[in-house]
Amino acid sequence: MTENYTALYEEHKKLGASFTDFGGWQMPLKYSSELAEHHAVRKSAGLFDLSHMGEVWVTGPQAAAFLDYALVGKISAMAIGKAKYSLICQEDGGIIDDLITYRRGDEKFLVVPNAGNAAVVAAALLERAAGFDVVVEDASADTSLIAVQGPLAEAILLRLVPTGQHALVTDLKYYAAVDVPFTFDGGTQELLLARTGYTGEDGFEIFVANESAAALWQAIAGVAEEGELTPAGLASRDSLRLEAGMPLYGNELSREGNPFAAGLGPVVGLSKEGDFVGKDALAALKANGAGSTSGRKVVGLKGLGRRAGRGHYPVLKDGAVVGEVTSGQPSPTLGYPVALAYVDVEYSELGTALDIDLRGKSEPFEVVALPFYKRQK
Repeated sequence: MTENYTALYEEHKKLGASFTDFGGWQMPLKYSSELAEHHAVRKSAGLFDLSHMGEVWVTGPQAAAFLDYALVGKISAMAIGKAKYSLICQEDGGIIDDLITYRRGDEKFLVVPNAGNAAVVAAALLERAAGFDVVVEDASADTSLIAVQGPLAEAILLRLVPTGQHALVTDLKYYAAVDVPFTFDGGTQELLLARTGYTGEDGFEIFVANESAAALWQAIAGVAEEGELTPAGLASRDSLRLEAGMPLYGNELSREGNPFAAGLGPVVGLSKEGDFVGKDALAALKANGAGSTSGRKVVGLKGLGRRAGRGHYPVLKDGAVVGEVTSGQPSPTLGYPVALAYVDVEYSELGTALDIDLRGKSEPFEVVALPFYKRQK
C-alpha cells in the first residue's frame, strides 16, 4: 500500500510522535501517553491532525437533489451553515461509508468521508452524478483538517480570532459551520470552522489549505497556555469515540452490515421524496425487523470485571457464541471496560448479562445504553 503523509507530518515528528498506518496514511498514534492524551481532551483540550479525511465538493443547480439520491439522508432539508451525519450505501443497503455533509450555500455542499474511503466515496459520487446538473470535485489532496477538542477548545481558538468576530465562534451551534477569520503566520485567513468532532466533547474542526496547515497548527499550539492543549493521536481518538458510542468504519460499519443493525436507522430517510441508492433494500430490511442478515445488532457492553474485550472476541450467553466484539478497551474516563459488539437480537435488551471470551476465559459484561460517556453541558 502506498504511504501518504499529511502536510503536518514534520510537525508530528518534531513532537516525537509514534506513527501507524491508517487508511494508507502515516498518522500519529500517540505523542507520549495515549492515556494522558485521552484525559487532556476530557479535561482541557486536545489537538488532532485529521488531514487524512476526505473533502469532496458538490456544486451546481441540482446539488441538493443529487445528494438526496446519492446518500441515505435528506440533505436538501439542511439549512445553509448546518452539517448532517449520513451514510452512502450500496444498492443492497451495505454501508460504503459514514460521512458528514456541510451545506455552504444553496448549491454548494462539502462532503467529508473517512480516510480509507475518501477515494471510493469520491468515485461513487462522480458515478452517481450522471444525469444531474452538478460538479463533483475531490479536494482531499489539497486540504488539511485540524481539530481542537475539549472543554477549553473554544477559549483557545478565540485567541486567534479578531475580537470583533468572536461571536462567529461562540454562537456556532453543534453540527454547524461558518467561515471565520483566523490571524496567524503574519496575516489573517478566512477558514471554514465546524463545531463537529469524534470525541464526545465540545470541539471544532478547521479546514485549511495544505500550505497553511503547519502554520495554523503552530499558531494554535502557540496561543495555548501551559497544560491547556495536548497534541493527541489516533489511539486517544479511538478510546474517546468508543466512550462516546460513535461507530468506526471497518469496525461497527461495513459493506456487509446495514444502517439498522448498526443502530443508525434514524439517519435513513425512507420517507423522503424520490429514489435514492439502496432505498428498496433498506426499506425491505426495515420491514423485516430492521436487523442484519445474521439477526444481530450493535449494543454497548459494560464490563463487570477488570479485563477488556477486544475486536473479534466472541460474545457468549451460557457458553454459546451469540455475537462478536467490534471495538473494546478499558475506559480511561469511567474506570471499567467497555465494548461495542454485534449480538443476536434476542440478547440485545438493556440489562442482559453476557460474557466475552477473553482467549479462553469468560469475563462478565452487561448490555447498557449508549453512549457510555456523555459530557456535562
